[in-house]
Amino acid sequence: MCFDLGTDRAPGEITLSTALLGLLSVPVYVLMLWPLVVASRRVLGVRIGALRALLGAAAGWAVAGGLAVRIAPLTRASDPVYLGFLIPLAGCAFLATLIFLFLAEMAVPSGGGLGLLGRLRSLRARFARTRRYSQIMRIAVKHGIGPYLTGRRVTDSGRHATLARSLRRALEDGGATFVKLGQVLSTRPDVLPQVFVDELSLLQDRVAPVPFADVERELEAELGRPRAEVFAEFDPEPLGAASIAQVYRARLHSGEDVVVKVRRPGIDRIVERDLDIVFRVARSLQLRAAWARSLGVLDLAEGFRAALTEELDFRVEARNLTAVAAAENGSGLALPAVHAKLSGERVLVMRRLDGVPVREGIGDVPAERRAVLARGLLDSLLRQVLLHGVFHADPHPGNVLLLADGNLGLLDFGSVGRLDSSLRGGLANLFAAVDRGDPEGLRDGLLEIVDRPDEIDEQRLERALGALMAKHLSHGRSPDVDMFTDLFRIIAEFRLSIPPAIAAVFRALATVEGTLALLSPGFDILGESRKFAGSVVGERLQPESLRGAATDELLALLPVLRRLPRRVDRLTSALEQGRLTVNVRTFADERDRAVVFGMLHEVLLALTGAATGLMAVLLLAGTGGPRVLPELTLNQVFGYNLLVVSALLGLRLLFVVFRAQRGGPG
Repeated sequence: MCFDLGTDRAPGEITLSTALLGLLSVPVYVLMLWPLVVASRRVLGVRIGALRALLGAAAGWAVAGGLAVRIAPLTRASDPVYLGFLIPLAGCAFLATLIFLFLAEMAVPSGGGLGLLGRLRSLRARFARTRRYSQIMRIAVKHGIGPYLTGRRVTDSGRHATLARSLRRALEDGGATFVKLGQVLSTRPDVLPQVFVDELSLLQDRVAPVPFADVERELEAELGRPRAEVFAEFDPEPLGAASIAQVYRARLHSGEDVVVKVRRPGIDRIVERDLDIVFRVARSLQLRAAWARSLGVLDLAEGFRAALTEELDFRVEARNLTAVAAAENGSGLALPAVHAKLSGERVLVMRRLDGVPVREGIGDVPAERRAVLARGLLDSLLRQVLLHGVFHADPHPGNVLLLADGNLGLLDFGSVGRLDSSLRGGLANLFAAVDRGDPEGLRDGLLEIVDRPDEIDEQRLERALGALMAKHLSHGRSPDVDMFTDLFRIIAEFRLSIPPAIAAVFRALATVEGTLALLSPGFDILGESRKFAGSVVGERLQPESLRGAATDELLALLPVLRRLPRRVDRLTSALEQGRLTVNVRTFADERDRAVVFGMLHEVLLALTGAATGLMAVLLLAGTGGPRVLPELTLNQVFGYNLLVVSALLGLRLLFVVFRAQRGGPG
């Protein structure tokens, strides 16, 4: 087989030599573009994708070529004057490259790590998200809350009730994720006014059930085998249907009655899409509205995303149930046991508790027994919070069963709070200070459990807490629920941020209050809490507890005591010899140095760009200097060069500022 490498060919015919030259021209062209690619990455100081950088370099060379064509008739390439235009031409090519990259960064920010193919694959998801976003905006506009999503704030307190009602209806229309968001916000009186808390508390997580055929496919996909191989009986009628899952009654081949919780098909994709919208709205509010920044809406959105993502994974719920069961050992409160081998991410199989919802069966229970049950439920929750640090965060009446043996059972462990020892100690100190009526102790306990701002007037905070106690605890009065409402107002006034774990505690206490009122109307939750706290303090004052606490503290102090004499000797020796010095290192933290150097770098860029720009204007405006062309002087050639340099420096500064605002690396 041979190829004709000759030049005689018909018009339009492509020979092998032409094809080879075309193929060889591609790497040559890329080689010509690559210096601009490298230079643009260096000047902008950020990582730019190869395809984007090559496109920018091609745009730069195209601009330079067009300018060269216009300049060519004015002089010859062999003329030394032509060399004076090389720097402006190269500078214009470079400037055009940077402008292209800047505009591309504004349109499609880099750094997502998707690449071209990844971005093409994500187009479908983007279209779906855009449709959902449009739907949410239509719902917001329909209920009159659209302007508030752009940063507007309500200044008239009289409109709070109307806005709260509109917000609740909009969240209901938004679907499962937004209903969950409203339920979480209803437990944050430190963030929202009380009228919003009351209105959002009316949100109900009840939706139409999914057809059993769809649920069965989800169930068998998780089990990895047909349903009949695992369950001897399975009732296709759900016991309950919520936005995340549906619960069914079933029986194993061993004869044990169980309940099967199955995640709704496709709910993970819906939640992921809606969470993205929630996060984008929160980020927009954070940038546009001072009130949103003061409330920390980004942190709220992040906490909500983490909690809801956990709720989608039933393996987390199984671990939560095991942890709470360990804390509840011997308390008399029944919890369902998990069948771990049959449970997974989308399915949870638990032992069925023989009972009815407390709302349905409590009417037949004598008043004395109802008070005992209420006290037992409250003691159990407080013991979980203050002693074990693992607690059920959503003990509403639907999650509490009245069992056939007369005791209570607790269901649904998708929402569980966790407290470390320091937060538990802070809560205990706070409750003890309220019991003593000690404003200073209440201030210290409060500051132990909140994320305090950089600057806070502790004396003014103590006076505000003192006024709070004088209002609610005077004349021997017991603390009431209104006291904690006023406490949340103080927390919001001083911009103290409550951590999600502590917010979960207050959410659980607020929820269990309604359950206790249903169990035993008129139940004194605060009085019983004080009795529980007193019993816990009494347990800690027992000789065995004191001896153990003293032993633990002594063991922790022994290493410090062992080193103390040697350190005191060194200090006194240095003081005696006049060698005692204090070394304070300014900007010892590398992050502080990076911030200062970054600011200095940007200031130098701005000054240098302004200086070169001013010099360029002065040189271009003048007519002095030797003439290199009839209409052009040497000073003007220098001016054009300096103008290009000034534009490059200014564009570099704009790029740094733009990437910093977008959250990218500067």
